[in-house]
Amino acid sequence: MNATHLFQTTPRIVMGPGCLSQIQSEIQRLGCNKVMVVTDPGIVQAGIAARLEEILAKAGIAFDRFDQVTPDPSLEVAAQAIEALRASGAQAVIGLGGGSAIDIAKTAALLADSGGKLNDYFGIDLVPKPGRRTVIIPTTAGTGSEVTPIVILSDEAEKLKKGIVSPYLIPSVALLDPVLTLGLPPQVTAATGMDALIHGVESFTSKNAYPMTDMLACRAIELIAANIRTAYANGQDLAARSNMLEGSLLAGMAFANAGVTAVHAFAYPIGAEFHIPHGVANSIMLASVMEFNMLGNLKKFARMAALLGENTAGMSERQMALATVQALRTLSADLQIPKHLSQYGVKESDIPMLAEGVMKVTRLLANNPRGMTQQDAERIYLSVL
Repeated sequence: MNATHLFQTTPRIVMGPGCLSQIQSEIQRLGCNKVMVVTDPGIVQAGIAARLEEILAKAGIAFDRFDQVTPDPSLEVAAQAIEALRASGAQAVIGLGGGSAIDIAKTAALLADSGGKLNDYFGIDLVPKPGRRTVIIPTTAGTGSEVTPIVILSDEAEKLKKGIVSPYLIPSVALLDPVLTLGLPPQVTAATGMDALIHGVESFTSKNAYPMTDMLACRAIELIAANIRTAYANGQDLAARSNMLEGSLLAGMAFANAGVTAVHAFAYPIGAEFHIPHGVANSIMLASVMEFNMLGNLKKFARMAALLGENTAGMSERQMALATVQALRTLSADLQIPKHLSQYGVKESDIPMLAEGVMKVTRLLANNPRGMTQQDAERIYLSVL
């Protein structure tokens, strides 16, 4: 049956080593003369915020800074950023950092001129109008949030991660300078890079995938699989860093349109309850969920083995699908990502509650290539305990 597909992405993408220097012309192109930089203390400490602000100051662009973004940012942090933007009067927001800073920048820009409470907007297409302009500058090759219509925030009271999905969240400009990722520590490179790879894998196997998203997802998987070990082992390798940033971008484009699946549904409860970093939570769950899912689309799971660099000569389709799962396990091991939930304090008695949390993430389970019950979810969690 022929289906109608809508493809959305950031309308202007600037890429390449040193392209941070073009921020002046991008801001001026948007017709803005004052911006608010949203970032986190680590980016400030690393001197990256100062590099950006020096360019803005030389160009005569006024700016304020909100730098209180925390990992897995809470509703409270988002509310603080919204108030800071209202007080600033800035016409545009620059999100500088990893996924947390980018999501807070997008949230503040979207809701600074809207009434109501944050909780009013969790869900799909509940935001009534566009917000202020956004320029997103990622410093990790991870979330792909520079091209997505989604933000994820942590509701600490309910111990849940909640999403706002709106086309108005798609940034005005994405500026990708791999030089900004050269200083990433190996463990951050590993966790964020695996998150990007998982975006590619899940969007490729999503029930909502179609040829255009498949093309993007496949290229993302190839780029990340071929470069993540080098970026992890030798963080100053600019070619590997550039390829990782491009892979993350393409995976973001793919999942923004095809959606992610059950790996993320499993990662949300353990991230919210046990504060496991998002990329690590996804990586711990990846192979077990993929092994469960592969029967739902054996052909695509088989195809991924070659994309991941496996020699599939003489293999049956099922053997290739299993090779895909094993390749993902081997990659996580090479990157020294933790394997077990128990390393973060998860106990067997927590599993039913966590599985219940998975089943609530209906938006993602609807994309999953294989139907899942709560008993399935419990078995998958137990397999990585």
